[in-house]
Amino acid sequence: MPDRIDCRNGAVRASRSILQLLMFCAIAAPVWAQDALDRTVLPVPEPQPPVITELDARNVKAPPLFKVTAPKDAPNVVIVLLDDMGFGQSSAFGGPIHMPTLDMLAAGGLRYNNFHTTALCSPTRNALLTGRNHHVANAGAITELATSFPGNTGIRPLNVAPLAEMLRLNGYSTAAFGKYHETPAWEVSVSGPFDRWPTHSGFDKFYGFIGGETNQWAPAIFDGTIRVEPPHDPHYHFTVDMTNQAINWMQAQHALTPDKPFFVYFAPGAVHGPHHVFKEYIERYKGKFDQGWDKLNQETYARQKQMGVIPANADLTLRPKEIPSWDSQTPDEKKLEARQMETFAGFGEHTDEQIGRLVGALNELGVMDNTVFIYILGDNGASAEGGPAGAYNEIMALNGIPEDAATMLPHLDDWGGPSTFPHYAIGWAWAGDTPFQWTKQIASHYGGTTNGIVFYWPKRIKAKGEFRSQFTYLTDIAPTVLEAASLPFPKSVNGTVQRPFDGTSMIYTFDDAKAKETHTTQYFEMFGNRGIYHDGWIAATRHSIPWIQTQNPPLTEDVWELYHITADFSEAHDLAAKSPAKLKEMQDLFMKEAIRNQVLPIDDRRSERFNPAIAGRPDLMGTRTSLTVYPGMVGMMENAFINVKNRHYTITAPMELSDGNSNGVIIAQGGRFGGWTLYMKDGKVHHEYNFFGVERTNIADPSTLSGGKHVIKYEFVPDAARPATGGKCMLFVDGQQVAQGHIPKTVPFIFSGDEGADVGLDAETAVSDDYKEGDNKFTGTIAKVTIDISPTGLSAADQKALADAEDTALLDED
Repeated sequence: MPDRIDCRNGAVRASRSILQLLMFCAIAAPVWAQDALDRTVLPVPEPQPPVITELDARNVKAPPLFKVTAPKDAPNVVIVLLDDMGFGQSSAFGGPIHMPTLDMLAAGGLRYNNFHTTALCSPTRNALLTGRNHHVANAGAITELATSFPGNTGIRPLNVAPLAEMLRLNGYSTAAFGKYHETPAWEVSVSGPFDRWPTHSGFDKFYGFIGGETNQWAPAIFDGTIRVEPPHDPHYHFTVDMTNQAINWMQAQHALTPDKPFFVYFAPGAVHGPHHVFKEYIERYKGKFDQGWDKLNQETYARQKQMGVIPANADLTLRPKEIPSWDSQTPDEKKLEARQMETFAGFGEHTDEQIGRLVGALNELGVMDNTVFIYILGDNGASAEGGPAGAYNEIMALNGIPEDAATMLPHLDDWGGPSTFPHYAIGWAWAGDTPFQWTKQIASHYGGTTNGIVFYWPKRIKAKGEFRSQFTYLTDIAPTVLEAASLPFPKSVNGTVQRPFDGTSMIYTFDDAKAKETHTTQYFEMFGNRGIYHDGWIAATRHSIPWIQTQNPPLTEDVWELYHITADFSEAHDLAAKSPAKLKEMQDLFMKEAIRNQVLPIDDRRSERFNPAIAGRPDLMGTRTSLTVYPGMVGMMENAFINVKNRHYTITAPMELSDGNSNGVIIAQGGRFGGWTLYMKDGKVHHEYNFFGVERTNIADPSTLSGGKHVIKYEFVPDAARPATGGKCMLFVDGQQVAQGHIPKTVPFIFSGDEGADVGLDAETAVSDDYKEGDNKFTGTIAKVTIDISPTGLSAADQKALADAEDTALLDED
């Protein structure tokens, strides 16, 4: 280090000190050059600056500023992840849904027909964005079902740094748009913590929704960590909105920092339920599914063979007996179910159209040639969560309340529009996973875990329109991106030594269709459905079925199957009886991998885990029996709000009114498809209970409330200690009862997957038709609102009976 820099009469006198400084700069500059940085520790440590003793800045040259930029020619990265799309649904993989953007990218790039996911949403997204197996990321199931067991806590460990953080610390701009569903449910509130929100998980920008699903017409949007209300516009659709946001962000990045690469994670809520799309897209498929799901399964299989999507020797698997045949459906059921699939197909095409706009923007910016564009067609197999007949209101299905054609047919003309929250019948999900067995959530079989994927990168991928059939998995994406960017895996991130990636880069397949696969072993597990892949073989056992709520058999009694995937692509021929030794070898390997990846103990519980006390996860409310909230508190999700379902409770709101014509919402929870609201209309106090949009109970004070200070109270007393119980409802004003009624039945387990509780307004969709969406703010002044669930209306025996009954709640928000 130099002792000093001595300047006299404006001239710089060369001295030993100056020579030392020059030597330091000569050494320091290359160290700070980007190609010489040690990127195995992130953030990259900043070098020590030289010691300068010169008084006057004019007499010394400043050393170079330290800055980490991406490697030279590092590509942009765009990962598109669709939701709940099956292997056999997109046109690029032989399906019936026209997806021209996908077809164009496939024609100019590579399609992978042996790519796999975890069989469920949150686990898939964690594995994709970390490069580690889902249990390693503590994402054994959706966050709403987290437990206290390692592998299932819902809390991503510090030694599992996300890909986005690795790229950000290496000089990338990063952004996520659309669905996230990785933040622990109990951390989705203004109190955080925000460590596992997108903007603390490597993304500079986030615009989307945090939970498992959202209403496409009225979504629950966060911009960063701030809840924002979408416009109440009949032409609004969330997929269009998020695409606009993504395009604007990319344009701004390129305009301001054209030499800085960006990473975009683009994850629409589509095509997860609710299946929402403009009617013109639905009409494009009118009559195209009248043949039913059995014929569609056969037609898709034939196209897949013709296109080379599946090997010529691949057999079509049989429809499981638990899924009804199309011929068994009544004429009314067929009419309804055909419309369900028309809507889903239109939803898929509309989504691909938005991705086309994203691609168009990249082309207009002139950056598509050096953009790694990864289009993943689903985070699991097609979803059977709509039940045997589908659903007009998917939330009913999630509460274990089946719908039939008679109750759904009146909504046929509006199917897919804002007045519906629809899902399709399980037969369509099965046909959407052609040629495989089973559906989403069933991780044991390829119908639950196989998804198409397209890679497009003109600068690097020279093969056009070819298929690759090496076994590949979600955890291979992160290593692929790092290799594409010429970045090493970091040994340490933010001070924590990192667990290595569980996947391997897929770049070795780009130039060689017959290259030997590098991802040779992979376990699968979800709700006891489990399997193990190794060197062309897979052993599997289907333990549970999502739509059949019966007691699962003991795990030790599960029957295992064995398939030689190298010769039996679709898992059509079970070799367990012929090759017991091979089966035993594979079962032993599964246990070894399960132990290594924190899969054990296997937890096949679904419904019980909705209860935090049983699951052992944190509960924001804890043992509290009272919650006081204030004006401005909006979007409080059910996991961050006191639970008023199936119990005695009161709501008390002191307020001041300016006149005798007050209007607006005092407090509301849920929305159009299930919830409750306490509000005023034309100076009169109302309470409305909305049972899934199909039955409403409204009680009101017949008198107008004068200006001044008042206390409004609502009380519900349940009829019985059971979920969905009816009960007596009462309104009080200033201590006097003013109205009474009876609610025949109530929502048993979940009001909404995305709409929360709001004080002083009712955001997103309106619980009651008595007021308008987007224009229902309370005109008075609310001091506070207290919700009290002290169970004074039930005996101790009834309280216990109710608690036991609630443990039978049904999956699935995801």
